[in-house]
Amino acid sequence: MVKKHTKPIVIKLKELKKRYGIGNAEHYALDGVDLIIEKGEFIAVMGPSGCGKTTLLNILGLLDRPTDGDYLLDGKAVEELSSAHHARIRSEQIGFVFQNFNLVPRISVIENVALPLTYKGMRKMKRLKEASRVLKNFHLQEREYYMPAQLSGGQNQRVAIARALVNNPSIILADEPTGNLDSRASHIVMEELSDLHRRGNTIIMVTHNPKLTTYASRVIHMLDGKIASDTKIPVKDESKTEKIPLGHGRKGKE
Repeated sequence: MVKKHTKPIVIKLKELKKRYGIGNAEHYALDGVDLIIEKGEFIAVMGPSGCGKTTLLNILGLLDRPTDGDYLLDGKAVEELSSAHHARIRSEQIGFVFQNFNLVPRISVIENVALPLTYKGMRKMKRLKEASRVLKNFHLQEREYYMPAQLSGGQNQRVAIARALVNNPSIILADEPTGNLDSRASHIVMEELSDLHRRGNTIIMVTHNPKLTTYASRVIHMLDGKIASDTKIPVKDESKTEKIPLGHGRKGKE
């Protein structure tokens, strides 16, 4: 029986493979992945280290190319699009939230967050106003004009996440988004991602932390470059749901 999709299909993968090495050193990071992602899903991708999670995320974000198979984004085969088109999609449609942040050390927090808006030709005051709005969601508005070196690691990571979200991307790819954050900062980040999901954004999040799956609408487990299981999570009544603390046993003011 063919499954009917009630929402638009944003991403479709067919027999996707990614091979590294040659001869005896040949290794498949992805080995025949079939996946359909509908608009507005919040997907958590889990699995042991080396199972292909990050490789999958990099291909979805057009940071890497598959060796074989098909990747359709909004119904278009990405391999048929030019490099300039790929760059435009990454700039306008996809937001990257990675564990390792790359802030520009010589400019302030608010200028770092506003940076992606320069590519849209937006005037400086409007860019800064929009960056300030996003920083407020992460409880960082009082540190807008600090330099990155004046912030803690957790605060810098939240700045990097704000920068990824300032363009209001329709697809958000998150690789261990709370990996270096304490419980309070993790809660702030996940609530922001959850709010974006409620507003209709599509989120694909790689994580080792099973507690984060409480925010997802679908959980995928990977093993040896393949999807081992794919589970839909029943829609919860938010008014009756208590989010599980996300801390990793670390303490400290962020």
